[in-house]
Parts: sequence; C-alpha cells; structure tokens
Amino acid sequence: MWAHSMTVQDYQDLVDRGWRRSGKYVYKPVMNQTCCPQYTIRCRSLQFQPSKSQKKVLKKMLKFLAKGEVSKGHCEDEPMEPPLEDAVAGDVAFISKLDVQCDLKKLGDSLKESLEREDKEKGKPVKKEDPKELIQAQERGEWGSGEPSRSVEVRSAPQPGKGADLSKPPCRKAKEIRKERKRLKLMQQNPAGEPTGGQAQRGPKTEPHQPRSLEDLIFESLPENASHKLEVRLVPVSWEDAEFTSSFSQSLSLYVKYQVAVHRDPPEECGKTEFTGFLCTSPLEPENPPNGPDCGYGSFHQQYWLDGKIIAVGVIDILPHCVSSVYLYYDPDYSFLSLGVYSALREIAFTRQLHEKVPQLSYYYMGFYIHSCPKMRYKGHYRPSDLLCPETYVWVPIEQCLPSLENSKYCRFNQDPEAADEGCSKDPDRLRVFHKKAIVPYGVYRRQQRDPSEDAAVRQYASLVGQACAERMLLFRS
Repeated sequence: MWAHSMTVQDYQDLVDRGWRRSGKYVYKPVMNQTCCPQYTIRCRSLQFQPSKSQKKVLKKMLKFLAKGEVSKGHCEDEPMEPPLEDAVAGDVAFISKLDVQCDLKKLGDSLKESLEREDKEKGKPVKKEDPKELIQAQERGEWGSGEPSRSVEVRSAPQPGKGADLSKPPCRKAKEIRKERKRLKLMQQNPAGEPTGGQAQRGPKTEPHQPRSLEDLIFESLPENASHKLEVRLVPVSWEDAEFTSSFSQSLSLYVKYQVAVHRDPPEECGKTEFTGFLCTSPLEPENPPNGPDCGYGSFHQQYWLDGKIIAVGVIDILPHCVSSVYLYYDPDYSFLSLGVYSALREIAFTRQLHEKVPQLSYYYMGFYIHSCPKMRYKGHYRPSDLLCPETYVWVPIEQCLPSLENSKYCRFNQDPEAADEGCSKDPDRLRVFHKKAIVPYGVYRRQQRDPSEDAAVRQYASLVGQACAERMLLFRS
C-alpha cells in the first residue's frame, strides 16, 4: 500500500505484524506463498553482547582511528554481514539455554565418570564429587562466559572383531580429558575466586574477568594525536532541516557510488529521483512528545563523518518501542572497516542510549530474516533475537525457530495450536475510510457501493493491518 502519511505508533503496530517500508511504499510478504519467506527479526538490545568477530570489527575501527592502521581483513557486501568464521559457526551456536540446561545433569554425570575412571587407571584415589556441584559449575561457566556450550560427548567406534561393551562409559582421548579436567577446575571456582571445596587459595585473590560492554568498545578514548576523527551525526529526514539539505549532495554521491560498486546497479537506475524516493521520503510524521527521546520520533539519517566527509549513512526509523533499520550505504573504499557490522553495532548502542530516556524503547529491528537464503542469515548473529510468528504475530526466540526452518521454509513459530491472531480484524465495518474529502466508517461506505470485489479488497486490507490500525488509519477510496 502507499502511505501518504502515518503516525509512528501506526507504523510500529504494522512492523509488529510483518510490514516494512521502502520510502512511502509499505509492503508485507505473502509468507505461505513466496519462495523465500521473510520473517521480521528484532534484537533485544539490552541483553546484547558482541561476539568475538564483532569485537574485532570495533577494535579494527579504533586502530584505524588511532594509528591509521589498515587491516587486510574481511570486507562485507551486505549490511551487518559477519565475517566468514561467524557465518559458518553461527547456526551451530544457536543453542537454547533451556535445551542446554536439560542436558546439564547428563553432561555432569558423564564428565564425573570419565574423571573418576582416569584417576582409577592411574592408581590415584578417587575423589567423589557431588553431581549438583558439577551441574552448578557448568551453569556458571557457560552463562558467565556469554557463549553457548560446545561440550560434546565423544564416542569411539569399537575395535574390529570386538563388540562394544555398552556397560562401560565411552572411550575418550587423553587430550580431551585433560582439557575437560582443566575446564572443570576453572568452573568449580566461585565468583570470589576460591575453590568450592573450601580449601584456601594460594596467592592473592583475583577478580573474575568482566567482559567489556558494547559502549566501552565503541567509545574507547583515542590519543590526542589520533590519525583520524570519526563523528556520527543524527539528521532528521526533512527538507526543512538545514543539516539534511546541506549534506544532501554528498549523501547522494555516496549512495550512487555504493549502489554501482556493491550492488552493480547501472548509474541511470540509482540517480537523484530513485535516491529521494527510496531513502529521503518517509510517510512517518515527526513527533516530539515530552516523554519521548530528545531527538523525537520519525525517520533519520545517521551519518558517519570521517575527517570531514561522509563515508556511510544508516537510514533508521525511531519508533515508540524500537529503532528500525531501513538501509545502509557506505563508501566502498572503506570496506576494510566492515562498516555494515560497525554501523549495526552503533545502532544497537544508540537503541540502548534512547532506552535510558524512554524505558519502553528497547528493541533493534533489523528488517527481514531469510533462512532459506544462506547469504541472508547474517542478521541472526546479533543475539539474543526473536522472529515474528507469521500467523499469530507473537515474538519467538530465534533458537526455537531454527529447527523448524531447517525442515520447512514457511513455519508457524507459535507452538500453541489454539493460539490465534489477537489483533485480527474483528469488525471491518468500523474500519475508517477517506472518501470524497470525508471520513466515514466502512459500514456506511459499503452500503453506497455496488462493486462486490471492492468489499473483498477492503476486508483483506483490514485483516493484514489488524483491527487497531484499521480503526486509526484512513483507507483512501476514490
């Protein structure tokens, strides 16, 4: 549908029903018919912890700014795309905390038996461990590290000519056992650094390592003689804003350069008209309520200025409950800085900053997650994140969705068979219509019409936008 004008609350409700916008064009995929279902994805920014490769991107930027160092690392083509090692490991790493907890007791018992067997073979006295301690230590080690468990039980094949003795625990390599002994010893220490057995610790106490926050990594202080200066400016998408209009020409040139180099668009297809309609026009009406963010709600360009010139622009919408990423374009000459990943991390940090003033604004919406297209799975690496159920419009942790998506492109994520769309259109006659410069309920408008096909189209509109939006928005009929 074409949105002439829209409140930020209306658009918030629409994206929570699977809609997205491109300029003023607002669209919703027909999920159970399209070849590549597109699931709305959001990151829970308050719980977000950058991964190892994401930290590398931030450190790479700091080194470049401080010393001008240029690494020959990964250069991404897609916004937010992770380095190759994360892309390969990402699907394996999506392990539900609930699933891991269910396996902790089995893992603790297996590990205890392996260690006791090794000590017995070496003639050492066997120290009995409480399985509960093993499980608790496992929990502390896994969730304190911020990484999912990768412990696996290794079973060796029986030797030729000999049957496997199923009464005995599986054989394990000595190197693996030594690693797990060391790992278990570390996990058995409490937060104060003392062994759980109550023995006195040798040497001074050490505080456990606290991972640096996203903000610490982004805003680390630079030396006075830093090689480069990076400034991020938030500019409203408005022709009445002086900063937006003064930077428009430079922003347009950057967009053309990006589209031609990265997406191979012909120059004549990414000119001023296309750029303006796509990224410089928004149906969202700016709002500045007293309890809202200082910058207000609406559409913005987040410009990345390096040494006085724009090298990247992130187009975002600031809505009542989220920062919604629309698009990113950047200077291909700076691909070595992984600007797609860097800008996504900056936008997550920005969401957290807005949350300090507006408590209900805490999510970072990344657009669509397309599991059936491997190149489009990178958005799932910003964890923790949720996918929107295409039938009941409830949010489901992505870890619970991935097994279903491996079996079928289209999935209903809500496991409750009785659950339904609570926001569905219940009374189409209350839908508001704008007709002949007058606002009338659809029930009144319908009695004046004779075309039965129009009734079907209006009812479909009501079912797709939901009852709340149908009663607030005006459906134009000529």
